[in-house]
Amino acid sequence: MYKLLIRPILFWFDPEKVHYFTFSLIRFLSKIPGFSSIFILLYSVNDKRLETEVFGLKFKNPVGLAAGFDKDAVLYKELSNFGFGFIEIGTLTPKPQDGNPKKRLFRLKEDGAIINRMGFNNKGVQSAIERLKQNNGVLIGGNIGKNKLTPNENAVDDYSICFDALYDYVDYFVVNVSSPNTPNLRELQEKEPLTKLLQTLQSKNEQRKNSKNKAKPILLKIAPDLTNEQLLDIIDIVNTTKIAGVIATNTTISREGLQSENKVETGGLSGKPLTNRSTEVIRFLSEKSNKSFPIIGVGGIHSAQDAIDKLDAGASLIQLYTGFIYEGPALIKAINKKILENL
Repeated sequence: MYKLLIRPILFWFDPEKVHYFTFSLIRFLSKIPGFSSIFILLYSVNDKRLETEVFGLKFKNPVGLAAGFDKDAVLYKELSNFGFGFIEIGTLTPKPQDGNPKKRLFRLKEDGAIINRMGFNNKGVQSAIERLKQNNGVLIGGNIGKNKLTPNENAVDDYSICFDALYDYVDYFVVNVSSPNTPNLRELQEKEPLTKLLQTLQSKNEQRKNSKNKAKPILLKIAPDLTNEQLLDIIDIVNTTKIAGVIATNTTISREGLQSENKVETGGLSGKPLTNRSTEVIRFLSEKSNKSFPIIGVGGIHSAQDAIDKLDAGASLIQLYTGFIYEGPALIKAINKKILENL
């Protein structure tokens, strides 16, 4: 129904406007008695065999929603009714910011892809916290970044502010230094500044840990455009800083093989063109690290088999974004059923 009827209508309109319209529609429908139960009945797969424990957290299933979809934590409860095992919010920054000028979100229909240059548009970390206080059982990841006007030499301060503010309201953290849409952000993926940043957050993590609370898992989200040498550096950094794991991968700046007219737009590319590269990065990290840390696989998952390929490559969990937009919530159910078939 989604792909035959709903998606063709939505794809007639500006993608950013459609995003906010869809949010309003889901929120409205979820307030009607019985609709949330219908969503759960249609799309959720409840089976104990899907439960998995990763970096000390228990996930009801391994299929999550990637950051960028619910940046400000406004719809995480309603989205969880579509069968997701966890929701990642953000990227959040200390101060609210509008992001880059519009138009900044583009569909590449012929390629099954999206280009975005949103630029960490969000209402600020404190705004999200007010909604996260209402959470009742949804496993939440907090994806954090720096404000655009904060120079890289002060980036640690921005990440620290978000980390401290969100600590009591999220289950794990994601350090985003791999978005191509904030000027010079990817320079923080270099070994020295990245090690310093992660060590600072890990130190804060240890300080917050007490007899009642464990340290919160910290993950690093990396770009698919890193070389093998840089990926080996990532493995070394993870082992040195003892963070919980890696999310592979963010969007790419590559435009290889694209057919759509919108391929000329700047920004990060997500969707089907990223499928193979993301899986390659997962496999490389898993094999070269001897599976020493968990990996969340994301990038170009448009079918149940795409998800299985990432799990087989070494991912412990997977996340959807562009595939969710193109394929609809039935994809979540299909992946979970395929996982059960493969057990």
